[in-house]
Amino acid sequence: MSVECLMEKKTKNTEEANRGLSKEDFYLNEQGFMVFTEAYHLKRGFCCKNGCRHCPYRFLKQGI
Repeated sequence: MSVECLMEKKTKNTEEANRGLSKEDFYLNEQGFMVFTEAYHLKRGFCCKNGCRHCPYRFLKQGI
């Protein structure tokens, strides 16, 4: 698969994943992964207990 094809696929997947989210809800890190912000977590209203980077509930995974 060509690089152009991979980039197009990544862009399409990112656009699909972004539906219903505002710009304050996430950002893309250096590796291209979506990172949810504290604002998003507060809108969601609960902690998923996955040790998210911007968790406003201050949950920390054990063993990290």
